[in-house]
Amino acid sequence: MTTKFNAEVFQNQYLPQGTREVHAIMTVTASGDGIETAVQPSSGRMFGIICDVSGSMQNDKIQAAKAAIAKLVQMLPQDAYFFIVVGNDQGYLLCPAAQALPANKQQAIKQLRSLNASGGTVISSWLVQAKQQFVKMPQAIKQALLLTDGQNDPSDEKRLEAVLQSCEGLFQCDCRGVGTDWRVSQLQQIATRLLGTTDIIPNPSMLEADFQAILDRAMSKQVNNVAIRLWTPQGATVRFCKQVSPEIVDLSDRATSVKAQVLDYPTGAWGGQESRDYHFCIQVNPGNVGDEMLAGRASLISTIEGVETKIAEARILATWTDDEARSAKIDRRVAHYTGQAELAQSIQEGLEARASGNEERATAKLGRAVQLAHESGNEATAKLLRSVVDIDDAPTGTVRLKRSVAKEDEMMLETRSTKTTRIRKS
Repeated sequence: MTTKFNAEVFQNQYLPQGTREVHAIMTVTASGDGIETAVQPSSGRMFGIICDVSGSMQNDKIQAAKAAIAKLVQMLPQDAYFFIVVGNDQGYLLCPAAQALPANKQQAIKQLRSLNASGGTVISSWLVQAKQQFVKMPQAIKQALLLTDGQNDPSDEKRLEAVLQSCEGLFQCDCRGVGTDWRVSQLQQIATRLLGTTDIIPNPSMLEADFQAILDRAMSKQVNNVAIRLWTPQGATVRFCKQVSPEIVDLSDRATSVKAQVLDYPTGAWGGQESRDYHFCIQVNPGNVGDEMLAGRASLISTIEGVETKIAEARILATWTDDEARSAKIDRRVAHYTGQAELAQSIQEGLEARASGNEERATAKLGRAVQLAHESGNEATAKLLRSVVDIDDAPTGTVRLKRSVAKEDEMMLETRSTKTTRIRKS
């Protein structure tokens, strides 16, 4: 089944004289129908499971992980390929890449039963093992799930960065931390570089359901290696390019130069029914009243076996005016996602201030987050905020830091602070 993409830009193109920044939100929708160029599905799927077996995973964690992985293996469709890597101080290939046929599934589950937990945590070595399996199917849609319960060894910092660089564009990776002894920033570093998600699984009994949700999303992907290609006119620069829905992912530093004034930003694999929003900020040479400019052209590019296909395109415009009624109007989507970005930043800065003992700053930042969550209708984040602050005059009144906060509640707020809500229909 082919997938069709549609791209639509939302912005206020009218700028006061002298203004240089142009903001636009591009909504990209993949579906089974539409008017844009159809893309054939990628050939093959490979799903990699990467599991921590360090000493801290002993007892209930390792048992729950083994059971959840066994269930995951059983659920794999027969046309997919899979492998299992386990790791502590080193990465070990427990089950090499194989098609998900019944005999191969049974062998993998048998291997899982023998797992024991011991040693430390060196995540770079786990990713190296996964990379060696993924390169066997260069044209396939390649997704990984990484589970850990602890902190990566500090000595691994530089090597991990190098390994992540070598893995970029090869596969995507969703990261999950079980319990509360792992560091959010470490898993977010991996997931962000590999275009995946990060989340907390507070209790080992919740592993199976979360793993199944990850597998369902992975198996729904149909088109691999889609990039946003952004052209800007001479003299213009891209201030930032961010995915802003379903969660915030800053792609600005991920750009690769195609040629002068043309940059590619990776978006990874897409499902047959999926929609994402992207926020562009382009700095252009300012114009005079009445001047019009094509400030940018955003295209979606699919690359299959080295052949590029343009599958959708949208234009970003700029018109300078002295009509204040026109130029003062902020596009609703641009305003909404600017607020969502501020919401995420306020939560992160508030939690950092709380951890360092700066209660005044923590109260101010988390109070602002409560206000932004209410204004944007982000009920999921508002609920998480109520686990770390008390609100005197709900929903937007004065907030007070809770004296006692469960570690899992704080980590859940931190990991999910980048999840956004779409603009409410007027």
